[in-house]
Amino acid sequence: MGLDIGVKRAADCRVDDLVAIVDQVTLLDDYPLAHRVDHNVLIYSAAALVGVDREQALTELARALSTGPGVIIVEAAMAADVVDRATGVFFQVIDEQHRAGQSVGDHFAKPGANDRIWNSLEKLAIADPATFVDYHGNAVIDLVATAWLGPAYQMTAQVNVVNPGGVAQVPHRDYHLGFMSAAQIESYPDHVHDLSPVLTLQGAIAHDDTPLETGPTMLLPHSQKYPGGYLIAGRDDFADYTAQACVQVPFAKGDAIFFNPALIHGAGTNHTADVRRMVNLLQVSSAFGRAMESIDRERIVLAIYPELLARGDDPRAEIALRSAAEGYPFPTNLDRDPPVGGLAPASQASIVREALAAGRAMDELRTALEDHATRRETS
Repeated sequence: MGLDIGVKRAADCRVDDLVAIVDQVTLLDDYPLAHRVDHNVLIYSAAALVGVDREQALTELARALSTGPGVIIVEAAMAADVVDRATGVFFQVIDEQHRAGQSVGDHFAKPGANDRIWNSLEKLAIADPATFVDYHGNAVIDLVATAWLGPAYQMTAQVNVVNPGGVAQVPHRDYHLGFMSAAQIESYPDHVHDLSPVLTLQGAIAHDDTPLETGPTMLLPHSQKYPGGYLIAGRDDFADYTAQACVQVPFAKGDAIFFNPALIHGAGTNHTADVRRMVNLLQVSSAFGRAMESIDRERIVLAIYPELLARGDDPRAEIALRSAAEGYPFPTNLDRDPPVGGLAPASQASIVREALAAGRAMDELRTALEDHATRRETS
């Protein structure tokens, strides 16, 4: 994935170099936990992934996303009834946006081609805490996010509804460097091009069955290994090739896709006249990086805390907490918030875990979180 072939400027990038890299075959024998390969994309079943040794699964998934095809699909990752409950909430939010006259834009598609809900993570938590816990308390999401980013990952989510006739996005790489112009990208040294892909994980949950005519995600397997991939933004020759070379795999409701953010991809064209295709895009950030969206995690935690208390030892409660709360203790004010008894002070997530273990009331947790936030201030 490094810029080890001397590609330092967009003008030096050649389509033939990308073609040579993506002209590979994904071999099922190399991935024992997968059950098939479709258009070079590894297909897993949720039951197989969560039913084996966790370390084995973490190792294989990390390899698939880095040196493998760079993209996996997990069938039946989320129960259909949980997806349907969340879908109802999301369409209510979209209807409210329309009534308010809000025009919600997209990074890589023309206005009107789709409907967006930015920060669907927080909006789902406030609207329906129980559905939030069932949705984000998902063992498959947690497994893949941990495989790529390690613990204390930061969940963000954005709903995308591709409307009937919605035209495909331009194939692209994603945040961080993927959201810059070629001139901006060229100002970053080569090793940052290596670092950017390991700071985020891209994922999506299918909220509908998504046959090919509805425009499932266009994918270019193995393209995350092209060293100059961030530098091709705006190049017509690369745009023409990637639009032609990308593959599409149909989804069923509840399936999940995860891919390396350096994988070249884009939403496909919805060729139907009456299908609004919904996916919830998961952009998961490393604890060591900057997430794309501002999230009021204290607000989310307070919204779902009664539900977490009621769940007791339900493992979905702990997994949902990882998506809701800030699990990394830095940055902080070390004068006010010193690392007592260890190398780091308490994180927001650990404050919530302590409250859950003690069965504390909502007001007690609110006070503890306010005190935690105050200690982190500089004045």
